[in-house]
Amino acid sequence: MKFEYHTEGTCSRNIILEMDGDTIQSVQFIGGCNGNLKGICALCIGKKASDVKLTLKGITCGGKMTSCPDQLATALGEMGY
Repeated sequence: MKFEYHTEGTCSRNIILEMDGDTIQSVQFIGGCNGNLKGICALCIGKKASDVKLTLKGITCGGKMTSCPDQLATALGEMGY
């Protein structure tokens, strides 16, 4: 299953997720801090969506109330994980 999420409050604009059941197959951020987001994506591949969501939920960036990792957790939540 492929899912695209439009982020809010971050430098990245979109997150594209590919899932195999409840396992993350690929993650791609559009926009944002390229190197950091590639690292986050690499760490998520092969992990259960619910585990990634619990790990990343609530992370902030600077003075913002959210972050790219938090937006990934939000996207996974909207997907039902």
